[in-house]
Amino acid sequence: MRVLGIESSCDECAAAVVVDGALRGQRVASQIAIHARYGGVVPELASRDHIRKVVAVVQAALAESGLRLEDLDGLGVTAGPGLIGSLLVGVCAAKTLAWTLRKPLVGVHHLEAHLRAVYLEAPSFAYPHLGLVVSGGHTSLVRVEGVGRVRLLGRTLDDAAGEALDKVAKLLGLGYPGGVSIQRTAEGGDPQALRFPRPLPGKRLDFSFSGLKTSAAVRLKREGRPTGQALRDFAASFQEAVVDSLVKKTLLAARVEGLERVLVAGGVAANSRLREKLGAAAARQGVEVVFPSVALCGDNAAMVAALAEVYLAAGRDDGPGLDADAGLAW
Repeated sequence: MRVLGIESSCDECAAAVVVDGALRGQRVASQIAIHARYGGVVPELASRDHIRKVVAVVQAALAESGLRLEDLDGLGVTAGPGLIGSLLVGVCAAKTLAWTLRKPLVGVHHLEAHLRAVYLEAPSFAYPHLGLVVSGGHTSLVRVEGVGRVRLLGRTLDDAAGEALDKVAKLLGLGYPGGVSIQRTAEGGDPQALRFPRPLPGKRLDFSFSGLKTSAAVRLKREGRPTGQALRDFAASFQEAVVDSLVKKTLLAARVEGLERVLVAGGVAANSRLREKLGAAAARQGVEVVFPSVALCGDNAAMVAALAEVYLAAGRDDGPGLDADAGLAW
């Protein structure tokens, strides 16, 4: 099956073509340069840039795949959750193409699409498994029985992990995106130099990062912004607190659910310390952990097309009534 996917949930405008489960072409137009001066995503600027870029990224993805629009068997688009203005651009573009081409269209859940990304590289990864989706806007633990069969186990009660990293990076005067800057600065730092709290200890499967972020802000207000080795130690210690929370809750959920496989997805899944520490802890517990390649961790359209392909093959068609939903639930 030949499927075009479109992703525009936040600040990445992307299109991709997947053919029989294999990525054939993809183009991502990043907005980092637009939002860097503000230290975070400005929704109005994001949606306007999607309008400017969506046609070009579709054309580029198709050109790379060697296919024409007429060759497609169907389309997929992120319907939510995300920024409503950004989502509407992608949904409107996909609906227009589907109507013009008389092709079926599927609106996919952004977080389920993240979980599907790994299947482009490890198509035999078995169900059921635990899914950890961790990004700038979301931190969730889910039990995954199959496509469309996802049960929420825990989620962040306030800030997402990536959001906490971004905000503390901004307080430290580091570059945007913050998660990448924190990781880079943490290299050579001592993760045990400073003691930050590990929120929500115990058997609860929810996350909380607001208090952790506040702890960092209070320390900076009291002691001032660090430099040199002190800055590297601060970044490493804060990153370690975030990673510890993710690792402990993930492996607790695996034990509670009796699952031996864990799939990690989302932008923060690219973090090297999370990969290292979760991989080692999971091995000690006898749990298999898989991550997508770094290129497929962030928002991309390949994951959208890959998930849409499964739904389209099952005969699903959301048609012209498809709408964007910023708060789309699991």
